[in-house]
Parts: sequence; C-alpha cells; structure tokens
Amino acid sequence: MALVFATMIGAPAARAESAARIDHIVRVTDRWLQVFVRSPAMAGTVQVDVLLPRHRDAPRPTVYLLEGIDSARPDQNDWTFQGGAVEFFADKNVNVVLPVGGAGSYYTDWQRDDPVRGHQKWETLLTRELPPLLNTRFDGNGRNAVLGISMGAQAAMMLAERSGDLYAGVAALSGCFNTSDAIGQAELRYIVGTDGSDPDAMWGPSTDSDWAAHDVLTHADRLTGKSLYLYAASGLPGEHENATTPDLPDVVFEGGAIEFGTRLCTDLLRENLRTLGIPATYDLTPAGTHSWPYWRDHLATAWPVLAAALSP
Repeated sequence: MALVFATMIGAPAARAESAARIDHIVRVTDRWLQVFVRSPAMAGTVQVDVLLPRHRDAPRPTVYLLEGIDSARPDQNDWTFQGGAVEFFADKNVNVVLPVGGAGSYYTDWQRDDPVRGHQKWETLLTRELPPLLNTRFDGNGRNAVLGISMGAQAAMMLAERSGDLYAGVAALSGCFNTSDAIGQAELRYIVGTDGSDPDAMWGPSTDSDWAAHDVLTHADRLTGKSLYLYAASGLPGEHENATTPDLPDVVFEGGAIEFGTRLCTDLLRENLRTLGIPATYDLTPAGTHSWPYWRDHLATAWPVLAAALSP
C-alpha cells in the first residue's frame, strides 16, 4: 500500500507565501513518488510524479516527460502507465518529472478559465514553479531536458523556445509545430475541443497574437544551442501492428493517418532548422503509427541525445 507523508521541505523559509510548495507526497515505491504541489499559478494542488535514481549521493540532472491528448488514467502520466519510463530510467542517474493531468492542455498558460478544464497555467508551473522547488527537494543540479509525444511534443518545443536556457535538450516524438497558420490552428482547435473545451480560452480568437507567439516554426531560432531530437514515422503499419494488436483497425487507419501528418509537420520543422543552420538528430522511420509501442522504442533512441545535453 502506498504511504502518505507530509513534508515541510520544498522551499527556503524566506520564500514568499505565494511560492509553490510541496503539500504531501505519496510513495508508490522507494523511488517512485507522487508529489502533490500547491501551485499559485494553477490555483490549486497539482500531482507531479517523480522517479528518483538508485544512487542519490550527489546532485543530478532532471528530465521532464510530457504526454499526449489521450491520457489513459487521470492519476498517472502515460509515460509510467504505457511508456515504460519506470523501467527505462531505473539505471539512469537523473530525476524524472512527470506532470499528471495536463492531457489536452498543450502545457501552456491559458488566457482564461475554461468550463471543462478550469484554470490552466502549465507553462508557469513547469518552467518557473517546479524547477527550483523540485531541485531543492530532490537534489537537482539545475540542468534539464524535456521530452514529449504528440501534443506533448509540440509543447516540449514551445516550452524550450519560451524559457531561455532552462532546457539543454529537447526531444519531440510525433508532433506538429505550427500554430499561426490556418492548418496549424485548425489542428489545435480540434484537439482542444475534443472534450468540449473552448479553444478560445487557450490563446484567444484566431486573430490573437498568442497563436503566433507559440508557433515553434516562427521562433525556431530560439532553439539555437540546444540538443534536439525529432522522431516521426510514415504512418504505414510497422513491426508493432499484427494480429495481437488491440484495436488494430483504429491503430492502422486513424493512427496511421495522424502519424503521416506528424511526419509532414516534422519535415517542416527540419527545413526551418536547416535554413537557420541549427543541428538536430532526426529519426524519420519508413514505418510506424501514432501509438505507444513506437514511442517506447524511441525513448531509447532519443536518450543518447538528451544524456549528452545533460552531461557537465
């Protein structure tokens, strides 16, 4: 059974009352913690899972893992539920931070509260509140990387562009990145609205400057100096599509079409980065759908790029 304990550690005593603080922690295992953070930005308590390394005798880097639109569980980040993160990072000397409840939010600061999603200020939480708080509590050394899939891939790139030197490495698996043109806006509005949320609550009407402000392609120059990894597949069935695959028709047809689209999106970003002279590692495979088995595989292929960025 998970054990719950309160903590008074999380911020120096001199920090203002308005600062984020740890409310309590639930131990799933001795190395997997559910950390409940009182967030002024989010106007409430947010669950953030933390995976700790086996050896904790020295400060270490931090990796943030962002999920996609269809979170399978409301109390668990899909990277621990479907993505194999617990097993993968078991022998890695990093802290891993997994925000819970951000599916469909694009991990951004929404302009106004939404009747469905409520108060959304994920960018402030992830880039300003959590890093100093979690570094203090879990001995982080201040060097960070961020990786996301699908919606989280777009969010990872946006956050990296908008937060200066916070992230040394960024990995985006199966994402789209343009928000200021009609096609990019239509895609985001569709995804945000799938559960009845109001897309205007995020960045305003289509003419609002916030849409261009979050366009990864427009601001790709801000990725200069970061270690970048981008993955996308063709959408064709691959090694993980077979007679035992659950919901095989949906995976092949819907997942294939979505992944084909993310390949086009990734090609656009690749061309932008090439024009700007910004190097990146590209993993563009000839087969694969928009599904977790491929993202699990490519967590491993993205890791060397992120690990190099996190090294002193």
